[in-house]
Amino acid sequence: MIESQTTPPSDQNEPGASVPPVSPPAPPAPPVQPPAAAERPDVQPPAPSGPSVPGPPPASAPPAAAAPSAAPPAPPAAIVPPTPVVTPAEPTAPANPVSEPAVLDEGNYEALRTPRSEGALALDGVWHQISQRYVASQMVQNTLFIVVLAAAAAVLSFGFGQTWAWIPAGILIVITLVTMIILPRQARAIGYMLRSDDIVFRRGILWQRMVAVPYGRLQLVDITHGPLDRAFGVAQLKMVTAAATTGVQIPGLNQPAAEALRDTLIQVAETRRTGL
Repeated sequence: MIESQTTPPSDQNEPGASVPPVSPPAPPAPPVQPPAAAERPDVQPPAPSGPSVPGPPPASAPPAAAAPSAAPPAPPAAIVPPTPVVTPAEPTAPANPVSEPAVLDEGNYEALRTPRSEGALALDGVWHQISQRYVASQMVQNTLFIVVLAAAAAVLSFGFGQTWAWIPAGILIVITLVTMIILPRQARAIGYMLRSDDIVFRRGILWQRMVAVPYGRLQLVDITHGPLDRAFGVAQLKMVTAAATTGVQIPGLNQPAAEALRDTLIQVAETRRTGL
């Protein structure tokens, strides 16, 4: 009989032998519950029994967002045009469609005398004045009037003993002398303006008068001049309209200017005449 030789197991409790560490057993995993039918995307819940009711169409999945493209190039900087420099135009005289003969201003005063008060009447336009010889003509006529008046008073006083005749004669002489003193100032305040629809006449400083006569209302344009006026080459132009109160007399015009103004007014009145 053969004796089996077996190596006896080493004694674990032998001193000096290393004992490997023993890890604790892992806890058991919880049981995995299968997902419910409603939560599983691949399993549809059973349709309810009964008549089928069409439901709303399934919502389509939103389109996938497009991948962001490259950033667009920056727009070019706006070009600001330079601001043009506007030069203010010089004020010009208002257009006047009525042709004015150049002879209207020959030998006349150059500056129209107007009142300095703020309430004075004023118009925009070109004023034409009267002749400077008008003052000389009026001075001669007033001087002759004073001489004749003084001679008549002397005849009545010394020839017939009517000394009272000096009282009215003296009053008239004083008034005439005052008129002669202020006559040059009054002459510089007389003027007329030709506008597109009418002619404007003005005179006076303390008592200022301004009259506008429409061309279509003119019925008569008259020129008058006496012996002394002809001697000094001046004349008076009178405009007559349908209304007697709107008649205008322009004194002290040169004879060529008076004739040219008369022809101009007649020509314009024929084109602007209105029914009366």
